Amino acid sequence: MQNCHNCEIDLNKLHYTDIFPIKENSFVSTQEFLTRVIQLCLNFINESNDRSTKVLRFMQPQELKKVFDFEIGPKPRNLELLIQDCASALYHQVRTAHPHYFNQLSCGTDIVSLAGEWLTAAANTNMFTYEIAPVFILMEHEVLKKMRSIIGFDHGDSILAPGGAISNLYAVIVARQKMFPEYKTKGLKSLPQLVLFTSEHSHYSTKGAGAVCGFGTDNVIEVPCDEQGRMLPSELERLVRESIDQGKRPFYVNCTCGTTVLGAFDPVNPIADICEKYNLWLHIDAAWGGGCLLSSKHRHKLAGIERGDSVTWNPHKLMGTLLQCSTIHIKEDGLLIETNQMCAEYLFQQDKHYDVRYDTGDKVIQCGRHNDIFKLWLMWRSKGDKGYEEHIDHLFEMTDYLVQGIKSRGDKFHLILEPECVNVSFWYIPTRLRGVPHNAERIQELGRITPKLKARMMNEGTLMISYQPLGELPNFFRNIISNSGVQKKDVDFLLDELDRLGHDL
Repeated sequence: MQNCHNCEIDLNKLHYTDIFPIKENSFVSTQEFLTRVIQLCLNFINESNDRSTKVLRFMQPQELKKVFDFEIGPKPRNLELLIQDCASALYHQVRTAHPHYFNQLSCGTDIVSLAGEWLTAAANTNMFTYEIAPVFILMEHEVLKKMRSIIGFDHGDSILAPGGAISNLYAVIVARQKMFPEYKTKGLKSLPQLVLFTSEHSHYSTKGAGAVCGFGTDNVIEVPCDEQGRMLPSELERLVRESIDQGKRPFYVNCTCGTTVLGAFDPVNPIADICEKYNLWLHIDAAWGGGCLLSSKHRHKLAGIERGDSVTWNPHKLMGTLLQCSTIHIKEDGLLIETNQMCAEYLFQQDKHYDVRYDTGDKVIQCGRHNDIFKLWLMWRSKGDKGYEEHIDHLFEMTDYLVQGIKSRGDKFHLILEPECVNVSFWYIPTRLRGVPHNAERIQELGRITPKLKARMMNEGTLMISYQPLGELPNFFRNIISNSGVQKKDVDFLLDELDRLGHDL
């Protein structure tokens, strides 16, 4: 291959027709274009890990429309202008890899996982048959088998899905197929009124699955939680009995291990006892908390997970794999294919010259499926099980350090509860409210202050932390530490910066 290091290539004079795949023998110009793009990415990664740079350069939508050209014109743009487009897009992008970005469950950018994602994009293959993705199909098979073993499933089946919400949807439709197999051909009229149960603090995807599957959101029953945000088994059993008395058919319980806001872990074993008693499918939504399974210190939070019939586990969250990477695991083998198989002969021929059991396309909802496995496999290979345990333990150590920092700063902060996961829920208290009794009036005022402080931090660009109300609690901050690059100095900065920005509110 010819190297373009000493070549003078003017991208202003080149268009998409001057590079692969349109123009043959165009490696030099293709290399120059891609090298420039990769350099932009490397600069962005460097900026994102530079604590002296901002997390974001916030603009209101109408302001951003004025400075960024979103229009797609009738004529081609030359490659130099496309480079400028890429640079501008990254300039205005939030730096989610920044050590001062604590906003989402998915934070940080693991470089090895990023390398895997780049290779995945270059390979650009679908994941529905071994025929076109042999290495990646076998890689997925082995990684998912390992994950099931960690969960405690001796057998079973798994698949990578486009996000935790879809993984949870898979659990619902597989449960329906197992318990009511006639539904697949005869439809809703063949079913009694099915009822699903989930905690009041669970992810909204269970309610969404109830709507998508035709059960109705009214038949997705929210179970009350304790003060820590964990489902109350006694309330679950009461609501199950109540549904039975109403002539309905309870069939599915969603048990959350790591709720989105508080990071609470529902008690699996008592819930599993109820599911066995009433013949209910038990799904464990460990999309968030599943990473704790990799740590001997924190695995106990999911005690009893092996009793579930299905488990959602998102490596793109606590495990730090690049977005997106979500898995669904079914204890009983064969149910995914039984639920979703449509036998499309033009794709899934049974007389191929290899073992067609490795073709995955007929056991998923969608046809085309993105390769989400290589970035996870490569990242896991780089760390090994030991490195991943250290990764998880570090996140919890930084979380503990944050909790102690909140407590040590006197009346500048109010910790809402002791966290079970790396979610830390708190209010910042400005100077005028310090020393004031912590009553309902003060809490409401803190709730009004929280979004104002969030606006200040975004306009300043130095910090991002999410906020939300929950039940009777008004707005409060929910800080997440899932970036392995976060250090104690970043936690100190977080607390000091909140005080700098909000002391006069």
